[in-house]
Amino acid sequence: MPDKARVAVFVSGRGTNMAALLYASRLPGCPYEIGLVASNDPEAEALTLAEAEGVATFALSHKGMKRSEHDAAMEQAALDARAQYIVLAGYMRILTPEFVRRWEGRMLNIHPSLLPKYPGLDTHARAIAAGDSHGGASVHLVTEELDAGEVLGQIKVKIHVNHTYDSLAEHVRHAEHQLYPRVLADYVSRGSDPEWLLGRVRELALALPETHERESHGSPGFRVGPEKSGKFFAYFSDQHHGTPHISLLVKCSSMDELEGLVEAQPQAYYKPAYYGAAGWIGVILNRPGVDWESVADWLQRSWRAVAPKSVTRLLDVADEF
Repeated sequence: MPDKARVAVFVSGRGTNMAALLYASRLPGCPYEIGLVASNDPEAEALTLAEAEGVATFALSHKGMKRSEHDAAMEQAALDARAQYIVLAGYMRILTPEFVRRWEGRMLNIHPSLLPKYPGLDTHARAIAAGDSHGGASVHLVTEELDAGEVLGQIKVKIHVNHTYDSLAEHVRHAEHQLYPRVLADYVSRGSDPEWLLGRVRELALALPETHERESHGSPGFRVGPEKSGKFFAYFSDQHHGTPHISLLVKCSSMDELEGLVEAQPQAYYKPAYYGAAGWIGVILNRPGVDWESVADWLQRSWRAVAPKSVTRLLDVADEF
């Protein structure tokens, strides 16, 4: 089983969602572990629970501190705990844009509405006043715009005629405790999910000019040029020929480059069976810290190696300047 993802949870109060995440992390097969619970309130109840369960904690009041200074201290605590992700669970602070940008794609939050409905506060009162049939909760990525990041998962809660703000809030809170651990587990394990990895590769490959997808020997492949006579510039390999890797196969400039990369970075590259002898290198995708900009560069480079001159002419001219 791959190493578990390290998560730092930021809280400000009771920490009921933190508790749900923590106890779910101790179930068999959970792909994440809680490495730190941190708070801007040293008296937060969540810290007491975390300490009792043997989880490292950090507390620093934000009072009297600049927002950027407090963010820096919280971030450093997460880094010291070797956190790969930050999860906000009732953290009642607006983070600086710089902090958010540094953790882009690695910071999650939960919001008590069915986003994009009702970002911000008073979500339950707004849903009741609007006559909505359902309230609910959404787990989303944190971006600079409040509650506007990509929604990763949602759960609906029926609003009945007797619901008040408080009673609906309590019902939604129960639903949150089911949703958050599930979504977090799915999100941190996507790097070993062949479908997710293929989706990323497909998006990057098909963004290149005059490309199309075609299966080759049971594997997805990507070609440039006409449908009938196009040439393959990339293949997606899901643990084929006995390899443990989920990988992207692309063309190398030479066997010297292939062998040099494999020797220097065996965690990132390998020589694929059959294809390697023809100058194709395997870029390993099911590993931590994949640089998707580098993957995009490999795709473009391989595409350019086989694309017709009529397609690459503009790029060739641009390279001269």
